[in-house]
Amino acid sequence: MDVVSLLKKMRVDFGDLKISVDANLTDEHPKIYDTMHITYKLWGVKESDHAKVQKAVNLSKERYCGVSAMLEKGSKLTFEIVYK
Repeated sequence: MDVVSLLKKMRVDFGDLKISVDANLTDEHPKIYDTMHITYKLWGVKESDHAKVQKAVNLSKERYCGVSAMLEKGSKLTFEIVYK
């Protein structure tokens, strides 16, 4: 939600956005997710807007997303942006 709102404010046109998460669940109890990798897939973004997309994702992760802030307390959180 944060990323879409930020992209609209930055006037970045895109066709679609899908987010997927790959996570590692530990073997020992209590089982927790110790690492998570978030992939942002965007369709229809002009190459000239890639820096704006990077900024929107960073702002979401570092400032606006409470879920990311909470998860980073106990897990390693990484992300990537894939343009389609």
